[in-house]
Amino acid sequence: MDLHESTAVLARTPLVFSALLGDLSPDQMHRADGPDTWSAHDIVGHVLVGEIADWMPRAQIIIEHGTAQTFEPFDRSAMRAWDADSPATRLGRFQTARATSLATLTALQLTASDLQRQGRHPELGVVTLGQLISTWVAHDLTHLAQIGEVLARAYIADVGPWRQYLRALDRVASAE
Repeated sequence: MDLHESTAVLARTPLVFSALLGDLSPDQMHRADGPDTWSAHDIVGHVLVGEIADWMPRAQIIIEHGTAQTFEPFDRSAMRAWDADSPATRLGRFQTARATSLATLTALQLTASDLQRQGRHPELGVVTLGQLISTWVAHDLTHLAQIGEVLARAYIADVGPWRQYLRALDRVASAE
């Protein structure tokens, strides 16, 4: 895992979200594929909650306590408490939270040996700081793909015979 490359991806995620979603209508932002699926608005909220309550707090637990303290379980639907947020507000909150996280991460001046430090996940057991950061990056990219797919499925009835080439239109990701 290359820490510089990982933080570069993490720094771009809010920009990609804003570029893709910044001027979408509320209907587009809130469009989901049915029960137990998420809209783009939900996904941004989920990533925001992770930014506040998951990634850096867990990194700090690893650094300060190692495996002696187990991470708090992550509430994957906590963004529901902020459902009244406008899409612009949610995107802005995410951008601010991510900038804070990256400033904190950079200030740690992590070394290769730091990335091997261990913590304890409530379900997965022992994990390393490097695995946590790699998962953070993969989580961003996975949810970016999920947003693309939920937005693309709005056009499922309109693409005509090209649907055979657009396999993402047939994948519906359930809420994480």
